[in-house]
Amino acid sequence: MIGLDVLGIRLVSPEEPPVLLLQEQGGSRCLPIWIGNIEAAAIAVALEGEPPQRPMTHDLLASVVDLLGDGVGEAGAVRITRMHDGVYDAVLLVGGHEIPARPSDCVAIAVRLGWPMECPVALMDQVGVEVEESSTDEVEAFRAFLDTVNADDFEDE
Repeated sequence: MIGLDVLGIRLVSPEEPPVLLLQEQGGSRCLPIWIGNIEAAAIAVALEGEPPQRPMTHDLLASVVDLLGDGVGEAGAVRITRMHDGVYDAVLLVGGHEIPARPSDCVAIAVRLGWPMECPVALMDQVGVEVEESSTDEVEAFRAFLDTVNADDFEDE
């Protein structure tokens, strides 16, 4: 297994979904995972370490999952397990259980709880890409985007 760290969230263009970059620890390759705007915002908020005024869905889920882990005396972890037809699979490892979930949700929880993240070496060899150093302009652009959206922007038509 390869340990992973959140390198950041990138915006290719305003029309494209955000890309979550998970970098291999001690290496230069990343797993690029396209995620939704809501999940990107949830991860970005957690990375900033600023607690919300009211718990959001990922905060609630992190609290519940943390209780499950504490009940057996162990912390949890996240494993990005595979990619099939362009879609990544992941699991939360907690309390001796593997709970299938979207990678973006797993990362949002892991960042909140300080849990380690990992993937199989074969997955990184299959889809890992070299990524240049992040630009502060992209981070600022994403923050500006977050400042302009509200919940109504995500309603189904």
